[in-house]
Amino acid sequence: MQHIYHLSHIDLDGYGCQYISQQCFDTITCYNANYGPEVSARLAEIIKKIEQDTFLHGDSLEALILITDLNLTTKEGNWIEKEVMRVGAKIQLLDHHVTGKSASERFAWYKLDTTRCATLITYDWLQTHYAFDPDKTLAPIVKAINAIDIWVSDDELFEYGKVMLGMISGAREIGRILFPAEDRALKISMIEAAKNTLGEEDAPIKLDDKLHQIKKAFFIKEKNNTKDNLVADYVTELLTTDKQRLTIAYKEYKGILGYNVGNASIIGNASMVANDDYDFYMDVNFRGNFSLRSNNKMDVSAMAGHIGNGGGHPNASGGKIEGYKDSFVYADVRAFVQSLYR
Repeated sequence: MQHIYHLSHIDLDGYGCQYISQQCFDTITCYNANYGPEVSARLAEIIKKIEQDTFLHGDSLEALILITDLNLTTKEGNWIEKEVMRVGAKIQLLDHHVTGKSASERFAWYKLDTTRCATLITYDWLQTHYAFDPDKTLAPIVKAINAIDIWVSDDELFEYGKVMLGMISGAREIGRILFPAEDRALKISMIEAAKNTLGEEDAPIKLDDKLHQIKKAFFIKEKNNTKDNLVADYVTELLTTDKQRLTIAYKEYKGILGYNVGNASIIGNASMVANDDYDFYMDVNFRGNFSLRSNNKMDVSAMAGHIGNGGGHPNASGGKIEGYKDSFVYADVRAFVQSLYR
């Protein structure tokens, strides 16, 4: 059984690679990372997942780590190559960033092509090795991503790609670190919707006009509502389902800790209504700014003053944590916040 572990970047090109890989492979687990130490952290997650899957499936597991739209340093390449050999997996990297030139010359599995975007490189690689998309139905959307990602301004699909670029960068309704699978699903669904609009007349304008409805369609479950309310219901359900992992304590009170969720006035209040056994909701962003909400269970203004020199109202307050240590691993964020006032 072949299983693909696909790590990609967090922009249109990165998610474009996963949009097509998910249609090629039946068994695939996706991860995303920005540049820097997050790449190594996600690769370590993948190695751990392969070890877990090997324990379950034994020698029947054929693991392939696919890395796209991310360049590795030689040090990172050496580490992952040794780990791949240790766990009995294979690895393939497909990228177009010239900063990976030294590493690409060192490793046979490192394919670098600076003339095309990663989505196009991945598409051609899948066609070559897996006879993927024989009718080339995905070729136009891949071409549009290529046009904007390497800035081919005279390409007929450049303007369409420009709309898609903003579409993905503006999709912030779900926290990427807190709920990566759901955040990725939103972005993949938007690329799919963009593919279906591509052939229409005045396609860039029509896609731009449709973006609000495209997002709403993802969040609607039973009945329509405003987008803010739909997002609040969706994220509140995620927070509620996963509240054991997200629970923190403050004195005798129990709360839910979000990370870069945003929209605390709606989501925080909705979370408190949905989780009557909790006393407060807290959301921290990557700068250490935080929002607190309660539903007449405690005075969060006193809590804000205690932990962040902040304040506000008994049910709605905020502040900033001095010396905040940001992380792309939620468990580390939670541990740091909890250590401040437990």
